[in-house]
Amino acid sequence: MLWLDGRLTQGPVPFDLVDRGLTLGDGVFDTALALNGRIAFGEAHRARLAASAAALGFALDPDRIGQAMDALAGAAGEGPVAIRTTATRGSGPRGLKPPPEPRPTLFASAAAMGPGLFFAPLRLRPTRIARNETSPGSQLKTLGYLDAVLAAGEAAAHGFDEALFLNTRGRVACAGTGNLFALFGGRLVTPPLADGVLAGIVRAELLRLAPGLGLVPEERSLTLPELMGADSVFLTNSLRLVAPVAAIGERAFASAGHPAFADLREALRRRIAAECGGASP
Repeated sequence: MLWLDGRLTQGPVPFDLVDRGLTLGDGVFDTALALNGRIAFGEAHRARLAASAAALGFALDPDRIGQAMDALAGAAGEGPVAIRTTATRGSGPRGLKPPPEPRPTLFASAAAMGPGLFFAPLRLRPTRIARNETSPGSQLKTLGYLDAVLAAGEAAAHGFDEALFLNTRGRVACAGTGNLFALFGGRLVTPPLADGVLAGIVRAELLRLAPGLGLVPEERSLTLPELMGADSVFLTNSLRLVAPVAAIGERAFASAGHPAFADLREALRRRIAAECGGASP
């Protein structure tokens, strides 16, 4: 199901072939979880997408974003449903220079999810493609996802589920579709945004939940050898929620069995139940 120009449709929909999102990747997107007709952490998703567009230099109305997300969530029923909301700068004259008065395009889509995605373990393969922490796009969900696409293909070809990115300085950045966390005793560590990391919605939730679970949250740089020495490693994003990492390359982890991981998973479940009502994932 799609949302475009303030209405729901099953498609097909017209699309401007000179839209800068299509020709230049000039745009941003957001992916959110809908359950029971509601968006989990909807306010945070709306605010982040609007802020991402502002960082690119065009304005989006958060209420308009919310209208698109809520319309699709409501039409989808109980879910779970993945809601992707995309915004481009719109069409413009030939060339790279942004138009002085952009007319953004906003559209959204909904796709049913299988329950097996939540909390499922993942095997990560380090990729030689570096995350460019000097690029403004490294901290935004932009439409330019080619590095992640290529790394995902490499990982799958070698029997892994996800790629693991280091940045240009050799520090751990993220996975192809999510943030990374590591447990070292009672410390919950995740790379800082300055290392080329997206400000993930679930990432922020875990950093807020950690102190109440007896964990000390830390945003600090990690080398790959440091990460390999963690007690538990896991990936977070808005659809997988918290996914235990079963292996990085040949190094196996018992992440799913770590008591602190179980506490974080259950705390996040409670937060989502409070946000969406009814049963949590």
